[in-house]
Amino acid sequence: MDNVLTRLAQTIETRKGGDEAASYTAKLLASGPFKCAEKFGEEAVEAIVAAAKNDPKNLTEEAADVLFHMLVMLSSRGVKWEDVLAELERREGTSGIVEKQNRDK
Repeated sequence: MDNVLTRLAQTIETRKGGDEAASYTAKLLASGPFKCAEKFGEEAVEAIVAAAKNDPKNLTEEAADVLFHMLVMLSSRGVKWEDVLAELERREGTSGIVEKQNRDK
Protein backbone atom coordinates (compact mmCIF):
# COMPACT_ATOMS: atom_id res chain seq x y z
CA MET A 1 0.00 0.00 0.00
CA ASP A 2 1.71 3.14 -1.21
CA ASN A 3 -0.04 6.11 0.34
CA VAL A 4 1.11 9.31 1.96
CA LEU A 5 1.44 7.73 5.43
CA THR A 6 3.49 4.84 4.10
CA ARG A 7 5.74 7.26 2.22
CA LEU A 8 6.05 9.43 5.33
CA ALA A 9 6.99 6.40 7.45
CA GLN A 10 9.68 5.52 4.91
CA THR A 11 11.01 9.09 4.95
CA ILE A 12 11.15 9.05 8.75
CA GLU A 13 13.21 5.85 8.63
CA THR A 14 15.68 7.48 6.22
CA ARG A 15 16.14 10.41 8.62
CA LYS A 16 17.34 8.20 11.50
CA GLY A 17 20.90 9.16 12.35
CA GLY A 18 20.73 12.06 9.93
CA ASP A 19 21.92 15.63 10.31
CA GLU A 20 20.03 17.05 13.29
CA ALA A 21 20.73 20.59 12.15
CA ALA A 22 19.02 19.94 8.82
CA SER A 23 16.19 17.62 9.88
CA TYR A 24 13.60 18.07 12.61
CA THR A 25 12.85 14.35 12.33
CA ALA A 26 16.49 13.39 12.86
CA LYS A 27 16.70 15.75 15.83
CA LEU A 28 13.53 14.36 17.39
CA LEU A 29 14.64 10.74 16.90
CA ALA A 30 18.05 11.55 18.38
CA SER A 31 16.33 12.91 21.49
CA GLY A 32 15.11 9.40 22.27
CA PRO A 33 11.88 7.43 22.51
CA PHE A 34 10.61 9.22 25.62
CA LYS A 35 10.81 12.64 23.94
CA CYS A 36 9.17 11.23 20.81
CA ALA A 37 6.30 9.88 22.91
CA GLU A 38 6.04 13.14 24.82
CA LYS A 39 5.82 15.12 21.58
CA PHE A 40 3.13 12.76 20.26
CA GLY A 41 1.14 13.36 23.44
CA GLU A 42 1.47 17.13 23.11
CA GLU A 43 0.19 17.00 19.55
CA ALA A 44 -2.69 14.72 20.54
CA VAL A 45 -3.77 17.21 23.22
CA GLU A 46 -3.62 20.04 20.68
CA ALA A 47 -5.88 18.01 18.36
CA ILE A 48 -8.31 17.37 21.22
CA VAL A 49 -8.47 21.09 21.99
CA ALA A 50 -9.10 21.92 18.33
CA ALA A 51 -11.90 19.35 18.22
CA ALA A 52 -13.43 20.66 21.44
CA LYS A 53 -13.37 24.20 20.04
CA ASN A 54 -15.00 23.01 16.81
CA ASP A 55 -12.15 24.45 14.74
CA PRO A 56 -12.01 22.24 11.62
CA LYS A 57 -9.03 23.99 10.03
CA ASN A 58 -6.91 23.75 13.16
CA LEU A 59 -8.10 20.19 13.81
CA THR A 60 -7.01 19.21 10.31
CA GLU A 61 -3.56 20.69 10.89
CA GLU A 62 -3.23 19.15 14.35
CA ALA A 63 -4.41 15.76 13.08
CA ALA A 64 -1.60 15.84 10.51
CA ASP A 65 0.85 16.66 13.32
CA VAL A 66 -0.52 13.77 15.39
CA LEU A 67 -0.06 11.30 12.55
CA PHE A 68 3.48 12.51 11.84
CA HIS A 69 4.51 12.34 15.48
CA MET A 70 2.88 8.92 15.89
CA LEU A 71 5.02 7.62 13.05
CA VAL A 72 8.14 9.15 14.64
CA MET A 73 7.24 7.59 17.99
CA LEU A 74 6.71 4.17 16.39
CA SER A 75 10.03 4.47 14.60
CA SER A 76 11.81 5.45 17.80
CA ARG A 77 10.72 2.12 19.31
CA GLY A 78 11.41 0.05 16.20
CA VAL A 79 7.75 -0.56 15.40
CA LYS A 80 7.20 -0.72 11.66
CA TRP A 81 4.29 1.08 10.05
CA GLU A 82 3.64 -2.03 7.96
CA ASP A 83 3.09 -3.98 11.18
CA VAL A 84 0.52 -1.43 12.37
CA LEU A 85 -1.27 -1.71 9.02
CA ALA A 86 -1.19 -5.51 9.25
CA GLU A 87 -2.75 -5.32 12.72
CA LEU A 88 -5.50 -3.05 11.41
CA GLU A 89 -6.13 -5.47 8.56
CA ARG A 90 -6.31 -8.35 11.04
CA ARG A 91 -8.98 -6.46 12.98
CA GLU A 92 -10.93 -5.36 9.92
CA GLY A 93 -14.49 -6.62 9.93
CA THR A 94 -14.38 -7.54 13.61
CA SER A 95 -16.52 -5.71 16.13
CA GLY A 96 -14.45 -3.57 18.47
CA ILE A 97 -16.18 -5.25 21.38
CA VAL A 98 -15.29 -8.73 20.12
CA GLU A 99 -11.73 -7.70 19.27
CA LYS A 100 -11.20 -6.31 22.76
CA GLN A 101 -12.64 -9.46 24.37
CA ASN A 102 -10.26 -11.58 22.28
CA ARG A 103 -7.27 -9.48 23.42
CA ASP A 104 -8.16 -10.00 27.08
CA LYS A 105 -7.93 -13.82 26.75
